[in-house]
Amino acid sequence: MTIADVKKNTDQRMNKSIETLKADLAKVRTGRAHIGILDHVHVDYYGNPTLLSQVANVTLIDARTIGVQPFEKKMVAGVEKAIRDADLGLNPSTQGEMIRVPTPPLTEERRKEMVKLVKSEAEDAKIAIRNIRRDANEGLKKILKDKACSEDDERRAQDEVQKMTDRFVTEVDKLVADKEKEVLTV
Repeated sequence: MTIADVKKNTDQRMNKSIETLKADLAKVRTGRAHIGILDHVHVDYYGNPTLLSQVANVTLIDARTIGVQPFEKKMVAGVEKAIRDADLGLNPSTQGEMIRVPTPPLTEERRKEMVKLVKSEAEDAKIAIRNIRRDANEGLKKILKDKACSEDDERRAQDEVQKMTDRFVTEVDKLVADKEKEVLTV
């Protein structure tokens, strides 16, 4: 393993942490409806837990309502039950073959809880990034110990890993600030 390998691996792992944070933040509900809320809902499809998006068409009807239309008519009741049981605070109602999922407006107290959740997700991402930095620094020390690089090269590489860490932590802060603003906007 070389210094370049360590840096490349570190960059890739930190990027994955950012992508995971983005996915987690997408789940956090704001006042508006968005189909991402239902991304992780599983429906019992002939005995197999299947993602909602694989058994139904999910669309936005308006700013506060999501429309779910199962591909098979007999799946309507199962899809409605799965959405209700997903513990998202949503109460779907069936109109023929279409399931309407209104998203209730958030209270001020609920918005503040969402902000706490966002900050918690951000802290988890920062911890993951710092752990990746620690792993990278240990890898660099191992390379130095194996006499595959000089102390100066190892020190320079550690500085670059630190700059990479700072860049990703700044990106986490930016993502969180944007999401916090979005959650608090009435």
